[in-house]
Amino acid sequence: MFDYLIQNVRLLDGSGRPALSGDAALSGGRIAAAGTLAGAEAAHVIDGHGRFLTPGFIDIHRHADAALFRSGFGRAELAQGLTTILNGNCGLSLAPVSGPHQKAVLDYLTPIVGEAGEDFSSLADYRRRANGTPLPLNAGMLVGMGTLRACTAGFRDGDLTGDEYRLIHASLEQALADGALGVSLGLGYAPECFYTTEQLIRSLAPLRRSGRVITVHMRQEGDGVVEALAEMLAVARSLETPVQISHLKAIGRRNWRRAVPQMLEMIAAARAEGLDIACDTYPYPAGSTQLIHVLPPEFQAGGVDALTAALQDPESRRRMRRRMEHGTDFENIVALVGFENIHAASLRLPEHKDLEGRTLADIAARQGKNPYDALFDLLAAERCGVSMIDFFAHQADVEEILRAPFSGVISDATYPHGLPHPRVCGAFPRLLETHVQKRGVLTLEQAVHKLTRQPADRFGLFKKGRIEVGADADLCIFDPSKIHETAAWQSPCQLAQGMDWVFVNGVPAIQEGQFTGVNAGSHL
Repeated sequence: MFDYLIQNVRLLDGSGRPALSGDAALSGGRIAAAGTLAGAEAAHVIDGHGRFLTPGFIDIHRHADAALFRSGFGRAELAQGLTTILNGNCGLSLAPVSGPHQKAVLDYLTPIVGEAGEDFSSLADYRRRANGTPLPLNAGMLVGMGTLRACTAGFRDGDLTGDEYRLIHASLEQALADGALGVSLGLGYAPECFYTTEQLIRSLAPLRRSGRVITVHMRQEGDGVVEALAEMLAVARSLETPVQISHLKAIGRRNWRRAVPQMLEMIAAARAEGLDIACDTYPYPAGSTQLIHVLPPEFQAGGVDALTAALQDPESRRRMRRRMEHGTDFENIVALVGFENIHAASLRLPEHKDLEGRTLADIAARQGKNPYDALFDLLAAERCGVSMIDFFAHQADVEEILRAPFSGVISDATYPHGLPHPRVCGAFPRLLETHVQKRGVLTLEQAVHKLTRQPADRFGLFKKGRIEVGADADLCIFDPSKIHETAAWQSPCQLAQGMDWVFVNGVPAIQEGQFTGVNAGSHL
């Protein structure tokens, strides 16, 4: 007798093939049978009423490193059909963090990855905490190379010493031995932005021919995005290991409909050459990160304390402004999109709460200040702990990336207080509702493949992302026409609608549209 028998469904197995009518049976947390199962018996029988049965969705790019431990975590994820997530992205992982620079590193990391209430000196420490925490879904961790460099050498610019490279290599190898599923880079952030290409390759030397996936937030995503991609192709050739370009995009009107087609051609040509390179994107024309990243990167040397001091120094402010008005050698977001397209998404001080969700242009006008002064004052007062939402992309670029056969779909979700990006709650229903049902950018089969088997196979999770005997019973039952993204820019924390059943390791986490409260997830 099976634990669960799911009858009368349309099976989309994650391969991209068309759906087949049939049944599925679950036992012991695994898929025990799939196909026509007439006469089968089970403790629980579910009539699918012709709805689709798919593997549980996988998000390989989330920043829930600390959110994983918060009460109530998982509802936003499960409501979208997510059953597995990967954290530690963009070079910024909450573990391992130790050594003399620990405080500076945590000050820098916390606005992105959250505050866990304890420090993790090793990835093994983090995984022990995660395995001791009731998890509503499965989670895995990447090791952030930015975290490793910052713990070793702080936030200084310039090259590292031989001993420092050896320490980074040892930390990297230990994190992989402790269970990291891959490695992440954040070349747009300090301190990794201080690497030259040659230095970056040297820092990654233990990965040569390892088969370990390197995910990368590239050095630039605006005027220099094509050159940034060329750099990562060079890294992939040198190391001969898989590279995943995170949240591929082209920031700024002058780059719209130019850079994305060129980059997709470059990736296709590299793949034809034999390079294992792919990309992913989130289905929105706006992104979110920390507001400090509109500043020239050299001012981030020294970490949060040094940057806060610089923001309060008149001469440093003058130099920042001159660089932002005229600089083209860094990701000059203000010049690319304008103050009117950058929103202050989360603010900590009570006197600033009425500014949340407002553009920097609006904040400056309200305060009677020059926009640069308003920006610098806000960051200084908040000790740099401000997140932003910036509208930067062309919808046609987003859709072209989605159509690429080698692209995946992610959320890039962070969990700040205030007004987070709606992608935390809405990325995957948005894909199904807007880009499949309404606009026909992808077929349902293509979308499910990009959400299941494709990311599972990318990270060696061969028991995830598929409907086949022996696979983990992470499953969704839904009617695509009922999937609805309710999260919006001014109300971003509204849960998605339309998932009727979500199974995590063979146990219902959502049953007939209601959360069960059962925590059947595990840390991978």
